[in-house]
Amino acid sequence: MKTQLTTTLKAQLGNSFEVLSATPLAGGDINAVYKLSTTVGTLCVKINSADKFPNLFETEARGLQLLAENSDFTIPEVIHQGNMGDKSYLLLSYLNEGIKTTDFWQSFGEKLAMLHQQSNLHFGLDHDNYIGSLHQSNKTAESWDSFYANQRLIPQAKCAFDRGLVDLKFFEAIEALSLKLDSIFPDESPALLHGDLWSGNYMTDDNGNPALIDPAVYYGHREMDLAMTKLFGGFDTQMYQAYHATYPLEHKWEERIDLCQLYPILVHVNLFGGSYVSQAARIISLYS
Repeated sequence: MKTQLTTTLKAQLGNSFEVLSATPLAGGDINAVYKLSTTVGTLCVKINSADKFPNLFETEARGLQLLAENSDFTIPEVIHQGNMGDKSYLLLSYLNEGIKTTDFWQSFGEKLAMLHQQSNLHFGLDHDNYIGSLHQSNKTAESWDSFYANQRLIPQAKCAFDRGLVDLKFFEAIEALSLKLDSIFPDESPALLHGDLWSGNYMTDDNGNPALIDPAVYYGHREMDLAMTKLFGGFDTQMYQAYHATYPLEHKWEERIDLCQLYPILVHVNLFGGSYVSQAARIISLYS
């Protein structure tokens, strides 16, 4: 890997670039991830199949750049993205994990609120991307209920049905729920979202400040990011207090957490099956 990667990157970045060592990093569930010691400093590279996941790193790079341009979070710098043989790669600056500052969660909440205040004319995005290893359609819509139904819930439910992971009754229940969304969600402008904001996708940079990685960005309802932070835990209550003080959430937002979590749970149904099917069914039953 090192020789092929060095040859490829030399061609793109110049002959002065040399990979001195490559150390595998933990946490790469989808990609092979390496810490690179190079002649231009310490970097991070992600590698995957170009055929199996077309444009995976191109869209991740665009997502990171959107976050860097529209937020105060520390975001890895995109250095280069391309192919080497049948593999694609994404070369990033390396983030050293630091110790949280005393106001880390206060800062996180304020920065997330500021990110969500970056808006757009439509829900969605001008290109599709990935959520984990699954295709994420971002075809734009005028309303959140239409977007959430037709680009999030129904496609994931159909994928699960086609693969035999759920039955017809489950799929029809998703369709029925989709018709009720406009009466459940309050009207809000599209917000720029990280899109996959669980505890594994934030870090503490070497100055102790919050950093974001592995985005699945789009313009959506901001409660989606908040709900995702509560799906697998790992976020301090101070973060929510700081967020609400900066950009107050709509009345009864916590009652919509389950519904917002339905999309990532359906993603997990398609990735892992098992107990996630019953979790999704429980949420659907709340609105039956």
